[in-house]
Amino acid sequence: MVIAGQFPHLTLTFGLLGNIVSFMVFLSPMPTFYKVYKKKSTEGFQSIPYVVGLFSAMLWIYYALLKGNAMLLITINSVGIVIQTFYICVFLFYAPKKAKMESIKLIMLFIVVGFGLIVLLTEFLAKGVKRGVIVGWICLVFSLCVFVAPLGVLRQVIKTKSVEYMPILLSLALTLSAVMWFFYGLLLGDFNIAIPNTLGFTFGIIQIILYFVYKNRKPVINDKISEFKEKMSEMDEPRVPEIKDQNAIDIVKLNAINRSENTQNPHHTIEVAA
Repeated sequence: MVIAGQFPHLTLTFGLLGNIVSFMVFLSPMPTFYKVYKKKSTEGFQSIPYVVGLFSAMLWIYYALLKGNAMLLITINSVGIVIQTFYICVFLFYAPKKAKMESIKLIMLFIVVGFGLIVLLTEFLAKGVKRGVIVGWICLVFSLCVFVAPLGVLRQVIKTKSVEYMPILLSLALTLSAVMWFFYGLLLGDFNIAIPNTLGFTFGIIQIILYFVYKNRKPVINDKISEFKEKMSEMDEPRVPEIKDQNAIDIVKLNAINRSENTQNPHHTIEVAA
């Protein structure tokens, strides 16, 4: 069993590596926001990930301040607050009115109401060590919920047999980040940090496995689209009606002869019996 503080240099190493990898994860949406800047439009992007990211960073800083001896949590989450705030500001600047109002509601819900209530209730209803324990459990539960979120992506990949909407580099970075913070929390003796990252590591490995399983497969939805296009093309092709009745064929031929001879001799007609 790992004893807290037994390997201070190793703990520092994993904490620093966790900071580096998490910093890269924080920067991963930059290409998206560069596109938003170039096109002057958010183009259907949502602000939920960035508001949730800001809320998470604020929550972990509050926990680190109550706990003490967790400076590396404070450093990376302080950077996270700055970066997530920047993303939200850019989003609000270029978003249409409806998306802007929805984002403001999310900010009020998570940051003002959610975080505000957590701080007020723990400050007034809990004292000393209990305060840190309560906030630690809140961080643990919230982190578990965040790590469960990729289940929707995994379900979509399995259903469509397509990894189009699974960014593999981000999945790798998040998995590596979970590994670093797991060992940091374990060596620090803080299971509020370690436990959620076990789930993050597990889901990350599953995402990577699914990516390599389905990366070369033809998406199911594309197969359905191809079948639909084939059917439509068949419907558009002109079809010559088949006349199976030999009597009907004879009638058509005699009518043609009749019309031809009538043009030559108006008084001569051929009567055709049905």
